[in-house]
Amino acid sequence: MRRLTFFLTLFTTLLCAPTWAQRATDIGPVDVRTSNATVPIRVTGSPSELDKLANFAFESHGLYRRVSSGETYLMRFTAVSGTRVQVDVLRGGNAILSRAVSGTSLRNALLKAADVAVEATSGGSKGFFASQLTFISSQSGATEVHTGDLFFGDVRQITRDRASAMSPRWSPDGSKLLYTSFYRSNGADIYQIDLNTMQRTTFVSFKGTNQGARYSPDGSRVTMVLSGEGNPEVYVANAQGKAVSRRTRSSSVESSPVFSPDGRRILFVSDMAGGPQLYTIPEAGGRASRVPTNISRYCAEPDWSVTNPNLVAFSMRIGSGFQIGLFDFSTGAAAKQVSKAPFDALEPSWLADGRHLIYTARAPNQRSIWLLDTQTGKQTKLSPSSLGQVSQASAVLK
Repeated sequence: MRRLTFFLTLFTTLLCAPTWAQRATDIGPVDVRTSNATVPIRVTGSPSELDKLANFAFESHGLYRRVSSGETYLMRFTAVSGTRVQVDVLRGGNAILSRAVSGTSLRNALLKAADVAVEATSGGSKGFFASQLTFISSQSGATEVHTGDLFFGDVRQITRDRASAMSPRWSPDGSKLLYTSFYRSNGADIYQIDLNTMQRTTFVSFKGTNQGARYSPDGSRVTMVLSGEGNPEVYVANAQGKAVSRRTRSSSVESSPVFSPDGRRILFVSDMAGGPQLYTIPEAGGRASRVPTNISRYCAEPDWSVTNPNLVAFSMRIGSGFQIGLFDFSTGAAAKQVSKAPFDALEPSWLADGRHLIYTARAPNQRSIWLLDTQTGKQTKLSPSSLGQVSQASAVLK
């Protein structure tokens, strides 16, 4: 009963201080090493709204440094129609890129065109500006699921339940959302929304608490945590919420499962060592292996990069607060701290280039979404104050 009460408290209090924090230990100061190498660019756009958005996007990237002269690349973005933007990139007066890019709107076309420019000027790195977000906002007075673009344009409120909603996650193709809610229930259930039809269905609703659902990279399966058999454990179902099968069996509290990029393993959080740490198990179940982060006694909320299968981002306790950590399976070395914010940094979620993350910033009476460049440490606030408390964002690039 004690563990079940603990589990319910953890997932019914939106953005509460992480529950295991009281058992964490300060490991002392952590050095954050960043690279300051940047590419000087000049960005122009027409009309003015394109100019403003393009400049803000490149300013937030971390690889680029905007200059008024002496640029390595000149990037021009020009509206062709209501849904098309022409992108021209020049180096030393010579055109290296000239292309018309279509989108669902002028804004979306600009962000897609900017991604094309990134790929042409970064050695082939994937762009991420055209990512779509889902997130939780309290703008309406309740915590509801919303969507929007990376820079919080074209925001839509998806749920209007006036019930606690949390942890929205995209299907890989961006057509559906899974989220946890207390909608029409005394407990937390998992719901699925088809964004093409806006039809909502109950994905799973078992006795106890159902939460933390995430699709596999190919969209065929979903992993989640269910407590119906008495203890919060990791489960896997098909994409319709059927054929539910248990994957962990322990007396510990498990949470935050996520598939590996190849879908063969599941990464999750467990307190089996006395405090929250990261573990992996085979997708079919089996013996859990601890991820040797070796940086903090509190490691939770992991996200596994699909673009770079070696990288896992997670929240960790550092000193009296929380920051984002990064573990590299290819080296096996101790994880490193990649955020250095004056507030708590939580709930990291990878963007499509495998370099950038979005995360929740938590300060007294304030929640917002920030962009983090894990290579330079550059951080940029994305969510506007008009949306109220904003948290738990995840992204997809359609």
